[in-house]
Order: sequence, then C-alpha cells, then structure tokens
Amino acid sequence: MPFQIIRNDITKVKADAIVNTANPDVAVGRGTDCAIYHAAGRDRLLAARKKIGIMHPGQAAHTPAFNLNAKYIIHTVGPAWIDGNHDEREILHSCYEKSLNLAAELSCRSIAFPLIATGSYGFPKDEALQIALAEIDKFLLSHEMEVILVVLGRKAFELSEKLVGDIEEYIDEHGIAELHEAEYGIWYGSERWERPEQNKTSAMLGAPLFPDVSGMSLDEILERSEDTFQQKLFKLIEESGMDDVTVYKKANIDRKVFSRIRCKKDYKPTKKTAVAFAIALQLDMPAMLDLLSRAEIAFSPSSKFDLIITYFVTNKVYDIYEINAALFKYGQPILGA
Repeated sequence: MPFQIIRNDITKVKADAIVNTANPDVAVGRGTDCAIYHAAGRDRLLAARKKIGIMHPGQAAHTPAFNLNAKYIIHTVGPAWIDGNHDEREILHSCYEKSLNLAAELSCRSIAFPLIATGSYGFPKDEALQIALAEIDKFLLSHEMEVILVVLGRKAFELSEKLVGDIEEYIDEHGIAELHEAEYGIWYGSERWERPEQNKTSAMLGAPLFPDVSGMSLDEILERSEDTFQQKLFKLIEESGMDDVTVYKKANIDRKVFSRIRCKKDYKPTKKTAVAFAIALQLDMPAMLDLLSRAEIAFSPSSKFDLIITYFVTNKVYDIYEINAALFKYGQPILGA
C-alpha cells in the first residue's frame, strides 16, 4: 500500500531511501542518527556527510546508504522544541516536505521515515505525528511512492489525548454489551428495514441481512440479486464525482491493485481494503455496510477494528491517515492495499 505504519528498527527496513534525523553539524548525534551511522558504516557515512557540510533545520540532503538495505540516506535536521513559538512546526513540515521531494528527484520508489524530532529534540509526539501524516498525505496525492512511517513501539506513537479518550470511551460504551441479532438494523441493497425497538448503536453496528423472503420462490429470490462489490464500488465512484486516481489515493490503495479491481467483476476485497474505499468515498454507516455486504463482509460489535471504524464514520472523520494512526495505536490492521 502507498502508506504504511510499521513497528521496527529503521536501520533494518528495506526502502530506496532511509531518512535520518541528522545532526546539523558534521558529527554523529544521538538516537536515530547514531543508530544509522553504526548500521551504515560510521567512517564512510561520516566522510560522505562532510561533503554536505553544516545543515540548517528543515533542510534535506542525501548520501549513499552504504551498508543499509537502501540506495540513499536522506539527512534532514529537525527542530529542537522550545515552546512552539519558534517556528518549530513550520520547520518540521519542511523536513518531511523536502525529504519527500528529494526522494522523488532521486526516483525512489519507497522511503522510510522515523518520527522526526520526537526523541532528544523533544517535539511533542502527537503534534509531530499530525505533521508527518499531513505532509505524507499531500505528497501522495500527486506522487506514486511507498511511504513507511517506522516506530520502535506503540508507546512511542502518540495520538492526541482527546482522540484517545474519545475512542476508548466509544469502545467501552459500545463493545461491552453483546448486541443480539434481533436488535440489528437490517440492510439490503438501498432499502432499510428497522424494528421499532432498535437503538442507535445497534443500527450503526448491525450486520447487513437479507429481507424476509418467505413465500417467494428460489427463482424470485435469485432475481433480486443486486450489484457485486466491484459493480457497486464503481457506481459509487461515478456518483461521487471523483476520478479513479483521487479515490484510490484517498483509500491508500496501490494503483495496480485498483486496476485489478476494475478488471475483475467478481473481485473479493479484504475487509481493510473494502473499508478503505468506503472511507475514501465518505460513505455513512448504512452505505458502508451495504458496500461491504456485497463482498460478504460484516461488522461485529465485539471487534475493536469495527468499533474504531464506526467511531470515525459516525463522527464524519474520513481522513484515512488519522484513522490508520488510530488503528495502529490499538494494534489493528491499517486500511489500504
């Protein structure tokens, strides 16, 4: 998929370009910088770094990757956090923007980032994450490249306290009680059947079911067959007014995967791919559940993944990067393909 968040040591990641949080001076720093020098080969990398010279915060430059499983190391100098009033955010935006643009100039097909400036430089992790996601999002809308955000562990990966609190409250509220099938909202095609006693939560999480077909012959039932997932997806794309490229980029879907979907009428997506398209198209819960049902995919009130997606959709938040950050935080698979 174009964007991934993974838990790993960045020196062990395979990518065309590895981003280093560089010391502004020609010297080996701490943290990620030190680890990259050690893994790449200290003497040769330091000699190459000397040719760049002193770097200013927000700049980016490249050297060979030497012993790393990469072609290039892109060095960028992050901002030291003071109080947020010394252009720290603007500098961090520049780090990501210039690193990504440099990777494009070098014809890289993939790039791996650490969460820049969140170690010894003290940049607040939740804000640093939002800046990283914003710049990656902007870049991928106009470029084809695999961008990997690498973190050592989920504890080093922070969302805003409010978002974490809201998600956890939502999971607690809607995930504790078992919701029985009798309470579910029933969805079939574009029609809806509701039981009078149905509550809001049940309607949001209820699996799409078939309507009452008692008294109908098998032939009559089969004649009611509706669009496949692929057919419905492309109808929704047409109705949205977005072109294919915009949709697959907003869904964090690789262009080749999207081409296969377009060509294969009976394509069966994974759950995370189907949900990614629903997010890109900004579908509400009924429309999303209907689309997923055509791929034989249902939602469950006992699934943390499903509850997190439901939280964002019911709150009309369709930023796939923000959603993926939350899914990663809670140990769930991220959206895309």
